[in-house]
Amino acid sequence: MTVGKVRFATTQDGEVAIVPRAEYERLKEAAREAEEDAGTARLVARAKREAAKGMPLVPKNVADRLAAGENPIRVLRQFRDYLQAELAVSLGITQGYLSDLETGQRKGPIDLHRKIASALGVPIELLEPIVVSLKNAAPARIAKRSQVVAEMKRRRRRR
Repeated sequence: MTVGKVRFATTQDGEVAIVPRAEYERLKEAAREAEEDAGTARLVARAKREAAKGMPLVPKNVADRLAAGENPIRVLRQFRDYLQAELAVSLGITQGYLSDLETGQRKGPIDLHRKIASALGVPIELLEPIVVSLKNAAPARIAKRSQVVAEMKRRRRRR
């Protein structure tokens, strides 16, 4: 700061400093950068606390792929170096079903996504963007189940 160009004046609110516009703009930018640095420091501190608690860390390229909207099951499976067949077997589902989940052709219920998250060692929150209710995941199966239940109730009433 060029102290020689600063003027001081006394007002009814007290003494004030009068600085050239360029110096004011420089100070304003420095304050904005300091705020940004403080925000970054808070994020880093939070990440360190979460990592200390055992929260898994993912590399920047994985985070970038997730942020870009790529299918999180595929991204995290590849990050953990699983083949589709390996993950499918560990989950007790077919490779075709897993493939459909990864391409978005089918949706999976929350219970399945919990299993996937557990198998991949990641928090379920990373899969939340693609989780759907059981009814939305398998509407035909739910409709069939409803029909079977209704038929069972009808049979009971007849007795």
